[in-house]
Amino acid sequence: MIAELPELGRLNRRQICALVGVAPYANDSGSSRGRRRITGGRFAVRRTLYMATLTATRFNPAIRAFYERLVAAGKLKKVALIACMRKLITHLNAIARDHLNAHHPPLTA
Repeated sequence: MIAELPELGRLNRRQICALVGVAPYANDSGSSRGRRRITGGRFAVRRTLYMATLTATRFNPAIRAFYERLVAAGKLKKVALIACMRKLITHLNAIARDHLNAHHPPLTA
């Protein structure tokens, strides 16, 4: 994951989700409101994250509870899974960011 996504820990949560390709984009035109879609991004990272999220929805208590809450609220299973992918990449980004800041403190003038 780090080799395919060296920006991990250096971008904010919205930017990292867009870079991976799990950010929802509107499919609207005029007064028509379509479903939100994910598009673009790095396919290899998204594929790896998908498999990790499938495992997390079964064995990680926090991700599992989030997934089950979304499905119970009426979200489609794939939509709930993509939301979990977003949550997982945001969490990984925060871990990488904190690790970077711990080893490379910001320079002060």
